[in-house]
Amino acid sequence: MRVLYSDDVLAHVPRSEMKHGGMIPARESPARAELVRDALAAQGSFVFEEPTRAVPSALARVHDSDYLAFLEGAWPRWQAHIGAGNGGETPDAFPLIFPVRTLEEVRPSVIDGELSYYAMDTGTPLTAGAWTASLASVTSAAQAATCVSGGQRAAFALTRPPGHHAAAGKFGGYCFLNTAAVAGQTLLDSGADKVAILDIDYHHGNGTQSIFYERGDVLVVNIHADPDYEFPFFLGRAGEAGRGAGQGATLNLPLARGTDWSGYAAALEQACRAIAKFGAQALVVSWGFDTFEGDPLSTFQISRDDFARMGERIAGLDLPTVIVLEGGYATASLGENVLAGLAGFAAGGRS
Repeated sequence: MRVLYSDDVLAHVPRSEMKHGGMIPARESPARAELVRDALAAQGSFVFEEPTRAVPSALARVHDSDYLAFLEGAWPRWQAHIGAGNGGETPDAFPLIFPVRTLEEVRPSVIDGELSYYAMDTGTPLTAGAWTASLASVTSAAQAATCVSGGQRAAFALTRPPGHHAAAGKFGGYCFLNTAAVAGQTLLDSGADKVAILDIDYHHGNGTQSIFYERGDVLVVNIHADPDYEFPFFLGRAGEAGRGAGQGATLNLPLARGTDWSGYAAALEQACRAIAKFGAQALVVSWGFDTFEGDPLSTFQISRDDFARMGERIAGLDLPTVIVLEGGYATASLGENVLAGLAGFAAGGRS
Protein backbone atom coordinates (compact mmCIF):
# COMPACT_ATOMS: atom_id res chain seq x y z
CA MET A 1 0.00 0.00 0.00
CA ARG A 2 1.19 3.51 -0.79
CA VAL A 3 1.68 5.83 2.20
CA LEU A 4 1.53 9.59 1.66
CA TYR A 5 3.63 11.24 4.35
CA SER A 6 5.55 14.46 4.93
CA ASP A 7 7.72 15.40 7.90
CA ASP A 8 5.91 18.75 7.79
CA VAL A 9 3.10 17.14 9.81
CA LEU A 10 5.49 17.23 12.78
CA ALA A 11 5.60 21.04 12.75
CA HIS A 12 2.53 21.45 15.00
CA VAL A 13 3.82 21.06 18.57
CA PRO A 14 1.12 22.03 21.07
CA ARG A 15 2.25 22.31 24.67
CA SER A 16 -0.98 22.03 26.60
CA GLU A 17 -4.75 21.89 26.38
CA MET A 18 -7.56 22.77 28.76
CA LYS A 19 -9.26 19.82 30.45
CA HIS A 20 -11.43 19.56 33.56
CA GLY A 21 -10.78 23.11 34.65
CA GLY A 22 -7.02 23.17 34.18
CA MET A 23 -4.18 22.89 31.71
CA ILE A 24 -2.76 19.44 30.98
CA PRO A 25 -0.01 18.32 28.57
CA ALA A 26 -1.34 18.17 25.01
CA ARG A 27 -2.41 14.66 24.01
CA GLU A 28 -2.16 15.28 20.26
CA SER A 29 1.58 15.33 19.55
CA PRO A 30 4.12 14.77 16.74
CA ALA A 31 5.02 11.44 18.34
CA ARG A 32 1.75 10.01 17.05
CA ALA A 33 2.83 10.38 13.42
CA GLU A 34 6.43 9.38 14.12
CA LEU A 35 5.43 6.11 15.77
CA VAL A 36 3.02 5.19 12.97
CA ARG A 37 5.63 6.07 10.35
CA ASP A 38 8.26 3.95 12.07
CA ALA A 39 5.94 0.96 12.54
CA LEU A 40 4.96 0.94 8.86
CA ALA A 41 8.53 1.47 7.69
CA ALA A 42 9.76 -1.43 9.84
CA GLN A 43 7.10 -3.74 8.42
CA GLY A 44 8.58 -3.26 4.96
CA SER A 45 5.62 -3.70 2.64
CA PHE A 46 4.54 -0.04 2.46
CA VAL A 47 5.71 2.37 -0.22
CA PHE A 48 6.29 5.83 1.21
CA GLU A 49 5.74 8.84 -1.01
CA GLU A 50 6.18 12.48 -0.05
CA PRO A 51 3.39 14.73 -1.33
CA THR A 52 4.15 17.81 -3.37
CA ARG A 53 3.70 21.19 -1.75
CA ALA A 54 0.98 22.27 -4.18
CA VAL A 55 -2.16 23.36 -2.35
CA PRO A 56 -4.95 20.96 -3.36
CA SER A 57 -7.72 22.65 -5.32
CA ALA A 58 -10.32 20.80 -3.22
CA LEU A 59 -9.25 22.74 -0.14
CA ALA A 60 -11.07 25.88 -1.28
CA ARG A 61 -14.19 23.83 -2.02
CA VAL A 62 -14.23 22.39 1.50
CA HIS A 63 -13.25 25.38 3.65
CA ASP A 64 -14.36 29.03 3.64
CA SER A 65 -11.86 31.44 2.11
CA ASP A 66 -11.88 33.78 5.14
CA TYR A 67 -11.16 30.84 7.44
CA LEU A 68 -8.20 29.68 5.33
CA ALA A 69 -6.80 33.21 5.30
CA PHE A 70 -7.20 33.39 9.08
CA LEU A 71 -5.40 30.09 9.70
CA GLU A 72 -2.53 30.92 7.40
CA GLY A 73 -1.86 34.27 9.05
CA ALA A 74 -3.00 33.68 12.63
CA TRP A 75 0.32 32.83 14.25
CA PRO A 76 2.31 35.95 13.28
CA ARG A 77 -0.66 38.09 14.33
CA TRP A 78 -0.88 36.27 17.67
CA GLN A 79 2.87 36.59 18.11
CA ALA A 80 2.72 40.31 17.46
CA HIS A 81 -0.22 40.61 19.84
CA ILE A 82 1.20 38.73 22.81
CA GLY A 83 4.85 37.86 22.15
CA ALA A 84 6.34 40.95 23.73
CA GLY A 85 6.66 40.64 27.48
CA ASN A 86 6.93 36.82 27.46
CA GLY A 87 10.70 36.66 27.23
CA GLY A 88 10.53 36.03 23.51
CA GLU A 89 8.52 32.82 23.98
CA THR A 90 5.01 33.07 22.58
CA PRO A 91 2.40 30.88 24.31
CA ASP A 92 0.02 28.76 22.27
CA ALA A 93 -3.10 30.60 21.14
CA PHE A 94 -6.51 29.87 22.66
CA PRO A 95 -9.92 31.54 22.23
CA LEU A 96 -11.05 34.07 24.79
CA ILE A 97 -14.86 34.03 24.40
CA PHE A 98 -17.35 32.11 22.26
CA PRO A 99 -20.27 33.68 20.29
CA VAL A 100 -22.85 31.47 22.02
CA ARG A 101 -26.63 31.71 22.16
CA THR A 102 -27.12 35.23 23.49
CA LEU A 103 -24.24 36.77 21.51
CA GLU A 104 -24.16 37.79 17.88
CA GLU A 105 -21.86 35.66 15.72
CA VAL A 106 -19.86 38.31 13.90
CA ARG A 107 -16.19 38.25 12.96
CA PRO A 108 -14.12 40.77 14.94
CA SER A 109 -10.96 42.36 13.53
CA VAL A 110 -8.52 41.58 16.36
CA ILE A 111 -6.79 38.24 16.84
CA ASP A 112 -8.39 37.48 20.23
CA GLY A 113 -11.80 37.95 18.68
CA GLU A 114 -11.01 35.98 15.53
CA LEU A 115 -9.66 33.05 17.54
CA SER A 116 -12.93 33.04 19.45
CA TYR A 117 -14.97 33.29 16.24
CA TYR A 118 -13.24 30.41 14.46
CA ALA A 119 -12.60 28.03 17.40
CA MET A 120 -15.14 25.57 18.81
CA ASP A 121 -13.34 24.52 22.00
CA THR A 122 -10.54 25.27 24.45
CA GLY A 123 -8.70 22.02 23.83
CA THR A 124 -7.13 22.89 20.47
CA PRO A 125 -4.18 25.25 20.83
CA LEU A 126 -3.11 27.06 17.69
CA THR A 127 0.68 26.90 17.38
CA ALA A 128 3.46 28.24 15.18
CA GLY A 129 3.34 25.09 13.04
CA ALA A 130 -0.41 24.43 12.96
CA TRP A 131 -0.87 25.76 9.42
CA THR A 132 2.22 23.99 8.05
CA ALA A 133 1.26 20.61 9.54
CA SER A 134 -2.41 20.88 8.59
CA LEU A 135 -1.63 21.93 5.03
CA ALA A 136 0.80 19.01 4.66
CA SER A 137 -1.92 16.69 5.93
CA VAL A 138 -4.60 17.82 3.47
CA THR A 139 -2.04 17.70 0.67
CA SER A 140 -1.25 14.09 1.59
CA ALA A 141 -4.96 13.25 1.72
CA ALA A 142 -5.59 14.83 -1.69
CA GLN A 143 -2.66 13.00 -3.27
CA ALA A 144 -3.79 9.73 -1.73
CA ALA A 145 -7.15 10.35 -3.43
CA THR A 146 -5.38 11.07 -6.71
CA CYS A 147 -3.50 7.77 -6.41
CA VAL A 148 -6.77 5.92 -5.88
CA SER A 149 -8.48 7.75 -8.75
CA GLY A 150 -5.55 6.74 -10.93
CA GLY A 151 -6.11 3.04 -10.32
CA GLN A 152 -4.50 2.21 -6.97
CA ARG A 153 -6.62 -0.12 -4.83
CA ALA A 154 -5.96 1.95 -1.71
CA ALA A 155 -3.67 4.60 -0.26
CA PHE A 156 -3.00 5.70 3.31
CA ALA A 157 -2.55 9.36 4.24
CA LEU A 158 -0.41 9.45 7.38
CA THR A 159 -1.60 12.77 8.69
CA ARG A 160 -1.71 14.85 11.83
CA PRO A 161 -3.21 16.84 13.37
CA PRO A 162 -6.46 14.97 12.71
CA GLY A 163 -9.13 16.63 10.59
CA HIS A 164 -12.67 15.36 11.04
CA HIS A 165 -13.78 17.92 13.66
CA ALA A 166 -12.80 20.85 11.41
CA ALA A 167 -15.85 22.39 9.73
CA ALA A 168 -15.90 24.75 6.76
CA GLY A 169 -15.04 27.67 9.01
CA LYS A 170 -14.26 26.24 12.46
CA PHE A 171 -11.38 24.45 14.16
CA GLY A 172 -11.50 22.27 17.28
CA GLY A 173 -11.13 18.74 18.56
CA TYR A 174 -7.39 19.00 17.69
CA CYS A 175 -8.40 19.61 14.02
CA PHE A 176 -7.76 22.60 11.74
CA LEU A 177 -8.28 21.37 8.15
CA ASN A 178 -10.57 18.50 7.22
CA THR A 179 -8.40 15.86 5.55
CA ALA A 180 -11.22 13.39 4.89
CA ALA A 181 -13.42 16.05 3.29
CA VAL A 182 -10.55 17.18 1.04
CA ALA A 183 -9.92 13.56 0.04
CA GLY A 184 -13.62 13.04 -0.71
CA GLN A 185 -13.87 16.23 -2.76
CA THR A 186 -10.72 15.28 -4.68
CA LEU A 187 -12.28 11.93 -5.59
CA LEU A 188 -15.36 13.74 -6.89
CA ASP A 189 -13.25 16.24 -8.81
CA SER A 190 -11.37 13.30 -10.34
CA GLY A 191 -14.51 11.79 -11.82
CA ALA A 192 -16.44 9.91 -9.13
CA ASP A 193 -20.18 10.66 -9.08
CA LYS A 194 -20.72 9.39 -5.54
CA VAL A 195 -18.28 9.05 -2.64
CA ALA A 196 -18.78 7.59 0.83
CA ILE A 197 -16.92 8.73 3.93
CA LEU A 198 -16.83 6.18 6.75
CA ASP A 199 -15.72 7.75 10.04
CA ILE A 200 -14.63 5.16 12.61
CA ASP A 201 -13.01 7.46 15.12
CA TYR A 202 -14.23 7.21 18.71
CA HIS A 203 -15.57 10.77 18.47
CA HIS A 204 -18.19 11.90 15.98
CA GLY A 205 -16.81 13.65 12.88
CA ASN A 206 -18.94 16.75 13.28
CA GLY A 207 -16.89 18.78 10.80
CA THR A 208 -17.18 16.25 8.00
CA GLN A 209 -20.91 15.86 8.61
CA SER A 210 -21.53 19.60 8.52
CA ILE A 211 -19.49 20.13 5.34
CA PHE A 212 -21.55 17.61 3.36
CA TYR A 213 -24.86 17.80 5.24
CA GLU A 214 -26.78 19.40 2.38
CA ARG A 215 -25.15 17.44 -0.43
CA GLY A 216 -26.35 14.20 -1.97
CA ASP A 217 -23.11 13.16 -3.69
CA VAL A 218 -21.31 12.25 -0.45
CA LEU A 219 -22.63 9.74 2.06
CA VAL A 220 -21.19 10.43 5.52
CA VAL A 221 -21.41 7.51 7.96
CA ASN A 222 -20.18 7.83 11.56
CA ILE A 223 -19.75 5.05 14.11
CA HIS A 224 -18.91 6.80 17.37
CA ALA A 225 -19.49 7.35 21.05
CA ASP A 226 -22.95 8.73 21.71
CA PRO A 227 -22.69 12.55 21.91
CA ASP A 228 -25.07 12.46 24.85
CA TYR A 229 -22.02 11.59 26.96
CA GLU A 230 -19.02 12.32 24.72
CA PHE A 231 -17.36 15.13 22.75
CA PRO A 232 -18.42 16.89 20.52
CA PHE A 233 -21.83 16.72 22.30
CA PHE A 234 -23.76 18.88 19.82
CA LEU A 235 -23.74 16.72 16.66
CA GLY A 236 -23.85 13.01 15.98
CA ARG A 237 -27.27 11.85 17.04
CA ALA A 238 -29.08 9.11 15.18
CA GLY A 239 -31.84 11.42 13.93
CA GLU A 240 -29.44 13.61 11.92
CA ALA A 241 -29.91 12.38 8.36
CA GLY A 242 -29.01 15.31 6.09
CA ARG A 243 -30.94 18.28 4.75
CA GLY A 244 -32.22 19.37 1.35
CA ALA A 245 -30.28 17.61 -1.40
CA GLY A 246 -28.41 15.76 1.35
CA GLN A 247 -31.48 14.22 2.96
CA GLY A 248 -30.66 10.57 3.61
CA ALA A 249 -26.94 11.02 2.92
CA THR A 250 -25.93 11.17 6.59
CA LEU A 251 -25.99 8.13 8.86
CA ASN A 252 -25.01 8.27 12.52
CA LEU A 253 -24.54 5.12 14.57
CA PRO A 254 -23.87 6.28 18.14
CA LEU A 255 -22.76 3.60 20.59
CA ALA A 256 -22.95 3.18 24.35
CA ARG A 257 -20.11 3.45 26.83
CA GLY A 258 -17.95 0.34 27.01
CA THR A 259 -18.90 -0.99 23.55
CA ASP A 260 -16.82 -4.03 22.64
CA TRP A 261 -16.30 -5.82 19.34
CA SER A 262 -19.68 -7.55 19.30
CA GLY A 263 -21.56 -4.25 19.44
CA TYR A 264 -19.10 -2.47 17.20
CA ALA A 265 -19.15 -5.18 14.55
CA ALA A 266 -22.94 -4.93 14.27
CA ALA A 267 -22.69 -1.16 13.68
CA LEU A 268 -19.90 -1.64 11.15
CA GLU A 269 -22.01 -4.14 9.25
CA GLN A 270 -24.90 -1.67 9.16
CA ALA A 271 -22.54 1.05 7.92
CA CYS A 272 -21.11 -1.15 5.18
CA ARG A 273 -24.57 -2.13 3.98
CA ALA A 274 -25.53 1.56 3.77
CA ILE A 275 -22.40 2.36 1.75
CA ALA A 276 -23.09 -0.48 -0.66
CA LYS A 277 -26.70 0.63 -1.06
CA PHE A 278 -25.65 4.23 -1.72
CA GLY A 279 -23.70 3.13 -4.77
CA ALA A 280 -20.47 4.90 -3.89
CA GLN A 281 -17.71 4.64 -6.48
CA ALA A 282 -14.97 5.40 -3.97
CA LEU A 283 -14.51 5.39 -0.21
CA VAL A 284 -12.71 7.58 2.32
CA VAL A 285 -12.10 6.04 5.74
CA SER A 286 -11.57 8.50 8.59
CA TRP A 287 -9.82 5.99 10.80
CA GLY A 288 -9.37 6.97 14.42
CA PHE A 289 -7.66 4.42 16.63
CA ASP A 290 -8.99 5.99 19.83
CA THR A 291 -11.64 3.25 20.01
CA PHE A 292 -8.76 1.15 21.45
CA GLU A 293 -9.32 -0.41 24.87
CA GLY A 294 -6.21 1.35 26.20
CA ASP A 295 -6.92 4.82 24.86
CA PRO A 296 -7.10 7.56 27.52
CA LEU A 297 -9.90 9.38 25.68
CA SER A 298 -12.09 6.33 25.03
CA THR A 299 -14.55 4.09 26.86
CA PHE A 300 -14.72 1.48 24.06
CA GLN A 301 -13.11 -1.94 24.36
CA ILE A 302 -11.65 -2.53 20.90
CA SER A 303 -8.53 -4.69 20.67
CA ARG A 304 -5.68 -4.70 18.17
CA ASP A 305 -7.10 -7.84 16.59
CA ASP A 306 -10.42 -6.02 16.22
CA PHE A 307 -8.71 -3.33 14.13
CA ALA A 308 -7.65 -6.08 11.73
CA ARG A 309 -11.26 -7.28 11.58
CA MET A 310 -12.42 -3.74 10.82
CA GLY A 311 -9.95 -3.44 7.98
CA GLU A 312 -10.97 -6.77 6.50
CA ARG A 313 -14.69 -5.88 6.54
CA ILE A 314 -14.08 -2.46 4.99
CA ALA A 315 -11.98 -4.03 2.26
CA GLY A 316 -14.94 -6.30 1.54
CA LEU A 317 -16.78 -3.28 0.12
CA ASP A 318 -14.41 -3.64 -2.84
CA LEU A 319 -14.11 0.10 -3.41
CA PRO A 320 -11.10 2.26 -4.25
CA THR A 321 -10.23 3.48 -0.76
CA VAL A 322 -8.40 6.41 0.80
CA ILE A 323 -7.57 5.86 4.47
CA VAL A 324 -6.86 8.97 6.53
CA LEU A 325 -5.46 8.86 10.07
CA GLU A 326 -7.62 10.60 12.64
CA GLY A 327 -7.36 10.10 16.42
CA GLY A 328 -5.58 7.60 18.64
CA TYR A 329 -3.96 8.73 21.89
CA ALA A 330 -2.61 5.52 23.40
CA THR A 331 0.57 6.72 21.77
CA ALA A 332 2.82 3.78 22.59
CA SER A 333 0.33 1.38 20.96
CA LEU A 334 -0.69 3.53 18.01
CA GLY A 335 1.86 2.33 15.46
CA GLU A 336 1.04 -1.33 15.96
CA ASN A 337 -2.69 -0.63 16.01
CA VAL A 338 -2.53 1.19 12.68
CA LEU A 339 -0.38 -1.59 11.25
CA ALA A 340 -2.97 -4.17 12.33
CA GLY A 341 -5.81 -2.22 10.72
CA LEU A 342 -4.00 -1.74 7.42
CA ALA A 343 -2.88 -5.38 7.39
CA GLY A 344 -6.49 -6.47 7.88
CA PHE A 345 -7.55 -4.25 4.99
CA ALA A 346 -4.83 -5.69 2.77
CA ALA A 347 -5.83 -9.25 3.67
CA GLY A 348 -9.46 -8.55 2.81
CA GLY A 349 -8.87 -6.74 -0.45
CA ARG A 350 -8.00 -7.76 -3.95
CA SER A 351 -4.51 -8.99 -4.65
